[in-house]
Amino acid sequence: MVEFLKEAAGVVPSERQLAWFDIGFYAFIHFGVNTFTDREWGDGTEPESIFNPEKLDCRQWAETVKAAGMKGMVLTAKHHDGFCLWPSKYTEHSVKNSPCKRDVVGEAALACREAGLKFGVYLSPWDRNSQYYGTPEYNDYYCNQLEELLTGYGELFCIWFDGACGEGPDGRKQEYDFPRYIRLIRKYQPNAVIFYDKGPDVRWCGNEAGSSRISEWAVVPGELCPMAAVQTGPGPMAAEGDMTYLYNTDAYVGAMSGILYSKGLAYIPAEVDTSIRSGWFWHKEEDPKPLRRLFQIYLGSVGGNACLNLNIPPDRDGLLDQRDVARLKELRELLDQELGHPLEATVEKRESGYPTQPEYLITLAHPVTKVKYVELSEDIAKGQRVEGFRVEAMFPDGNQFPLFQGTTIGNRKICVLTDPFAEQNKLIDDSGDKIDRLVVKVTAARDEVFLKDIRIF
Repeated sequence: MVEFLKEAAGVVPSERQLAWFDIGFYAFIHFGVNTFTDREWGDGTEPESIFNPEKLDCRQWAETVKAAGMKGMVLTAKHHDGFCLWPSKYTEHSVKNSPCKRDVVGEAALACREAGLKFGVYLSPWDRNSQYYGTPEYNDYYCNQLEELLTGYGELFCIWFDGACGEGPDGRKQEYDFPRYIRLIRKYQPNAVIFYDKGPDVRWCGNEAGSSRISEWAVVPGELCPMAAVQTGPGPMAAEGDMTYLYNTDAYVGAMSGILYSKGLAYIPAEVDTSIRSGWFWHKEEDPKPLRRLFQIYLGSVGGNACLNLNIPPDRDGLLDQRDVARLKELRELLDQELGHPLEATVEKRESGYPTQPEYLITLAHPVTKVKYVELSEDIAKGQRVEGFRVEAMFPDGNQFPLFQGTTIGNRKICVLTDPFAEQNKLIDDSGDKIDRLVVKVTAARDEVFLKDIRIF
């Protein structure tokens, strides 16, 4: 058991995964014929003539994204309808036959480079327009389009896939050759992370509502993502059970109860992908989500050992809706207000005698009556290890009170502090006493703990 936990602690991210975590917060851009049909999923029969964004301005997209504090953009180069936002030579269902006739992918890539943003693409495997879909020739067709994107638009930080498929009583079944797609990406864009339910680099959080797990592990059973590289041997209970049932909707992916039965563990962090509106494409009647909801999504994703891919759909003019622009401005202001100015403090690591249970004493340069957030980061280059921790406030009189009890930390954990005993005893807000120190106590870990950063707000 102990040796396996040490193995689990040694499962580490790749360089591309570390770079992806550094981006943290980026935009999803859903734009295409659905924008003009008021649909979410097109059927591939839409006339190219309807795509006519007369005020298309990718620089406005990039400027808005950057102003919101995001560091990248993923463009839906092709959705399920098969309409391509670049002049692909492999289909007529593209911008080249629209009134627009502009290479939207190229303009978006250039706008991102000018703004200092990373750029990535989503190329839907499901293509409801292609005559080849449902035949062995389709994978050749898809790879040809993928290669156009991989080689024609500079460095890409992310290639985004989903598993949508035309299976059904009246549908055409296509077996996607994902291993081939992955090899092609590694050949032309070796630094790009690949998002897909089954790996190899980034997985889905399990929903599109923006909700993340309270305990989010990047170290997960290889059974969850069979296209990822397994870094350990089997768990000590592997011969006693099976984990092929796992899916991203499971609540405790990566928890101790699961990894013991795994055939081997992989490092596959989660992406939280959601839209600023209820839909993925622009619909006039929709408004953006409330500011506080977006803030909560940020805290639970970027601040919950994941990254946030927030969709912002352009309208029929080819511009981001001013309602969304205004909401993003509010979000940036709130993030700056709440998390932009850490308190001056010193951190001292205190050994407890157990390498898996260290304590970190935080001494504030200026005592305060209220602490709202504690942000913790493991040195994930050495693996994700912490399974439990506590945050406690300390007062000049020696009193010590609990503020937060958590499980996982990972790349970044933003602890929203509360007073769990406030109803019985007004400990902080009503006392008038000032907090001069805090202590972070790791209560459980898989091996020696390495925290690289602690910030107080």
